[in-house]
Amino acid sequence: MYKQIIAGVIGVVVLGLLWSSWVIVESGHVGVVRFLGAVEPVALEEGFHMKIPFAEDVVQLDVRLRKAENDATAASKDLQVVSTQVAVQYSLTGDVMPLTFQRIGARAVTVESNVIYPAIMESVKSITAQYTAEELVTRRAEVKIQIQDAIAANIETTLSQKGAAGAVELANVAITDFEFSAEFNRAIEEKVRAEQEALKAENEKLRRVTQAEAAAAERTLAADAEAYQIEVASVAKAEAIRREAEALRDNPDLIQLRLAEKWDGQLPQFTGGDAIPLLNVDALRGN
Repeated sequence: MYKQIIAGVIGVVVLGLLWSSWVIVESGHVGVVRFLGAVEPVALEEGFHMKIPFAEDVVQLDVRLRKAENDATAASKDLQVVSTQVAVQYSLTGDVMPLTFQRIGARAVTVESNVIYPAIMESVKSITAQYTAEELVTRRAEVKIQIQDAIAANIETTLSQKGAAGAVELANVAITDFEFSAEFNRAIEEKVRAEQEALKAENEKLRRVTQAEAAAAERTLAADAEAYQIEVASVAKAEAIRREAEALRDNPDLIQLRLAEKWDGQLPQFTGGDAIPLLNVDALRGN
């Protein structure tokens, strides 16, 4: 009986040793080995691994793509309160996980709270302070790129200071549109409305000026056409008079013809002495 108990205890010990002598690292994870509490410098890749029973333990850490989101509030160059939401897609670098575990923490949320979130806040504040609120709207794409670059630089600086450079690999930094206070939004709306009304008034003024200029041009063309017609008619009339005068000068009998053409057949009546007839009737009759 005693031997059986001893054999059972030994069996349990052996099974325990066998059970604790291997580990399977799950996919998307790396294993950080601790030997008697000290972190080993080399991480275990996913799959089956042997380890020293009871002396080594393996902490599995997720190295898959994650997203950290944070709301950031800052002041613009003209002291307007600006809010935005920043989403950082990142993954932890497997090769650096032992140092990350040792210097920062074992969980991704620890990395986010100690490294990523402070980098987001600092970057948004530093970049936003360089622009006025209006510039943040009109130069939105430029500002976002600068914030993204600043976040990456701040994360790397923090990791280097902690001795874990390269521990975080950024995949993407997304920034929502900037949001301003209600007072500033109302001021912007009023400014836009005033600019639109001014533009409308300017367009109306331009339309009226254009119409007036068109009407004046039309009147000028009409006056020029009328003046041209008068000038042409005057020239034609003067030419006709000149030709008729030359004809009368070269043919005196033509005067008598013109008078005859205008005579109505009635002889004028005279009183008093002898009158000189206006027309030589006998000459006209051919006598």
